[in-house]
Amino acid sequence: MVMDQERPNDESYNIGDFTFLVDRDFMEKVKPIKVDFKNVGFSIDANIDLSQADGGGCSGCGSTSSCCS
Repeated sequence: MVMDQERPNDESYNIGDFTFLVDRDFMEKVKPIKVDFKNVGFSIDANIDLSQADGGGCSGCGSTSSCCS
C-alpha cells in the first residue's frame, strides 16, 4: 500500500478520512480485501497469498512492485 495518483483503471473507495485506490483488474484477482488500521499502520487481508510474490512479499503498487500486475 502506497500513496499514489488515481489512474483510469482504478476503483476509488472513500472510507472515513481515507481514500483507497485499487486497480480493477487486480481487485478481481484478490477480492475481497480487508484493510484495518492498527496502532502502527494498516493491516491488509486479501484472497491471495502475497508471500509468494517476488522478493517474498508485497510492499505496494509502485512502479517496481511485483504484486500489482
